[in-house]
Amino acid sequence: MRLLIVEDEKRLALSLAKGLTAECYAVDVVHDGIDGLHRASEGTYDLIVLDIMLPGMNGYRICSTLRAAGNDVPILMLTAKDGEYDEAEGLDTGADDYLTKPFSYVVLVARVKALLRRRGNGGPSPVHTLGDLKVDTAARRVFRGEDEITLTAKEFAVLEQLVLRAGEVVSKGDILEHVWDFAYEGDPNIVEVYVSTLRRKLGASLIKTVRGAGYRLEAPR
Repeated sequence: MRLLIVEDEKRLALSLAKGLTAECYAVDVVHDGIDGLHRASEGTYDLIVLDIMLPGMNGYRICSTLRAAGNDVPILMLTAKDGEYDEAEGLDTGADDYLTKPFSYVVLVARVKALLRRRGNGGPSPVHTLGDLKVDTAARRVFRGEDEITLTAKEFAVLEQLVLRAGEVVSKGDILEHVWDFAYEGDPNIVEVYVSTLRRKLGASLIKTVRGAGYRLEAPR
């Protein structure tokens, strides 16, 4: 999944980005409120980690502007402030959760995962089943029948994009945007490499190529 960090403390922002990247998320970072609003408005993100005290535009205004525009992306607010008033103001502007600095990185990751589960599932199980293929997006496990298939983090991330839109065509650009990140400048054909590996591990007929459009995950026969 793709995350946006809007945080003007560069060392903290880059540390968070490094950690969340290790958790298999694609992460973009900006250090200014106006840039953050622009990126959040123009990009497709699964979650935003948003500092309140920012140059250019504070986090409250960014959050309220996004909500007024109908953008319902989950927002986890960060602030060095404390007190009930600040928390209430952040939540009143539409934030989904609130974390006061200094905070534990483990707690931040737990909050991020909880918000993503809430958004992705809306209550139902995170286990997706297509024929004898079962993908558990919470536990990050994949089965064909009774056999568990071992995937690397990137392989799972590519499969996750396909399984969340099973039966639909998912473009190479969509996969690049959510599995890698905004700054990726490598060969876009890397997606084909991972799809090829998934076909080898899961079965050649599972992922169909829709020429000129992308890929479609179909229930195995």
